[in-house]
Amino acid sequence: MQKHHPIKTNKHAARRFRPAALLCLAGLFAQSASAQPTFTIINIPGAGTASGQGTLAESINTSGVIAGNYWDSNTVSHGYVRAANGTITTFTAPGAGTTAGLGTGGCYAMNAAGDIAANYVNPAGSYRGLLRTANGTMHPFNAPGAGTASGQGTVPYGINASLTISGTYFDGSNVAHGFIRASNGTFTSFDAPGAGTSSGQGTYAYTINNSGETTGSYTDPTGTIHGFVRAANGTITTFDAPGAGGTYGYGINTAGTVAGNSWLAGQGASGMVRAANGTFTAFNATGAGTANNQGTVGWAINTTGAITGWYFDVNTLSHGFVRSAGGALGGFEAPGAGTAANQGTTPFGINNAGDIVGYFVDSSNVAHGFLRTP
Repeated sequence: MQKHHPIKTNKHAARRFRPAALLCLAGLFAQSASAQPTFTIINIPGAGTASGQGTLAESINTSGVIAGNYWDSNTVSHGYVRAANGTITTFTAPGAGTTAGLGTGGCYAMNAAGDIAANYVNPAGSYRGLLRTANGTMHPFNAPGAGTASGQGTVPYGINASLTISGTYFDGSNVAHGFIRASNGTFTSFDAPGAGTSSGQGTYAYTINNSGETTGSYTDPTGTIHGFVRAANGTITTFDAPGAGGTYGYGINTAGTVAGNSWLAGQGASGMVRAANGTFTAFNATGAGTANNQGTVGWAINTTGAITGWYFDVNTLSHGFVRSAGGALGGFEAPGAGTAANQGTTPFGINNAGDIVGYFVDSSNVAHGFLRTP
């Protein structure tokens, strides 16, 4: 299944698996009562309660600090940090728009120190990067060459221990390019070999690990999507999962193992693990649909090799899963998740303790963040 690249703070844009955007079956993934995980629901004070509003939890670090965004009653997005003790601090980027569909969000990455890579949308509808350090200081930035029109600009996706940020920018012709922003603010732009140069094509950089390796994907001139890993020295290795019509690399851990998905038209998506030596392993959640816009996506991976992500069933209902490094896959639903199309549970981040954060959409199409503790 082909999937558009997730960006932005748009309502539920984080549902990264739609062609334009982003379990358990009770007798299949049953666990003993003693092993039941704990769910904590996160609703930020001030979050709207109408359809298309609510709270997302997007990243979690080793200390249990969570970052995300929420939409208020005017559908303006704001960022937040939730401390391990539950204390919540909200923030708004300087220059963020204040009308519906604009604001601060996309807190997709946070390092162990609590520094956050995020984005915001300005009044013109253009995206800007944001580094929010653990002490609350905000540093807006824009990649050189990024466009300034609506839907263009700079979108960070990853941050490592050295405050190096990875992400994607869209130029004035709506072509995507990868970037690396060093801790001193210096930018390096890059394009995967073979990436297309027309509108809607180009290079999409996602997560960066502490060694400076970045994973992502690129769209070639024919519209085919391929994965890549970029080493700290700038060397780019492209890859395609065996038999795939499209391949995405989303998460990369300290060992260089990539989590993502592949798809084949008419057959849905499969989760994918690519080891640092180039070996591929495909996986599919039980209950995942096998048609277009259905299937399994591996999104985030921790240092142990555990992966979290989601799958869409035949009704395009989203379900969460966690897959161990050994390949055992168990599904889950956040309490209160809706059961209609485009509702359900969408995990976003996993830390080294196996704590998972994400969001669910309820039966009224309102989003709620969650923390799942094993």
